Amino acid sequence: MYFYYDAIYWILLIPVLILSVYAQIKVSSSFSRYSRERSRRGITGAQAAYEVLRANGVRDVAIRPCRGKLTDHYDPRDNTIYLSEPVYNAATVAAVGVAAHEAGHAVQYAVGYGPVKVRSAIIPVTQFGSQFAFVALMLGIALYLQPLFLVGIVLFGLTTLFQLVTLPVEFDASARALGTIDGAGLLDEEERRGARKVLTAAALTYVAALLMSLLQLLRYLLIFAGRDGGRRRN
Repeated sequence: MYFYYDAIYWILLIPVLILSVYAQIKVSSSFSRYSRERSRRGITGAQAAYEVLRANGVRDVAIRPCRGKLTDHYDPRDNTIYLSEPVYNAATVAAVGVAAHEAGHAVQYAVGYGPVKVRSAIIPVTQFGSQFAFVALMLGIALYLQPLFLVGIVLFGLTTLFQLVTLPVEFDASARALGTIDGAGLLDEEERRGARKVLTAAALTYVAALLMSLLQLLRYLLIFAGRDGGRRRN
């Protein structure tokens, strides 16, 4: 029975793994390509983030540089957009796209965007679930304790739920970014296509991560059902 479940899992896993690898390659290649294309208006990443905030009436968000590559993020704890070295002072198509996207997240918090509020609310339980799910699953399997194994599945499901809620948050941030890029004329039409490619590639990584998590959750559910069915027959 376990062989049957594993066979299903591996058959489904192969295309998801291919998608994950493709998404990572696409992010890296798109960012590298459009980091070499200077924006014709000379808008830097920091300036693009400011323009997105200004266009949406958000005034109290700080914009600061941070180390690394593709480490850009918005931190709601200190209400600050952190832009990586290749983005903050860079006047490139990629920098404008990435910075505008992170500013889009700041706008989401400012306007009370529903999915981002849900994601923020479940972060504590998701962190708890990610820490203890694997322990509960392994002990449940090793000791043949179905209730403990089920607890592990529920905890793992919380991390899957977090990834599911993250998708609309990421897509909406990109939509807000591209809308402001258009409205404020930060990039011309050709450059905007490049920025969209960068953001689309980044979004694909979230899709791949969700599919991987859903697949793993399905595997645990199939194992649980098989073990529970076998116990009842005995």
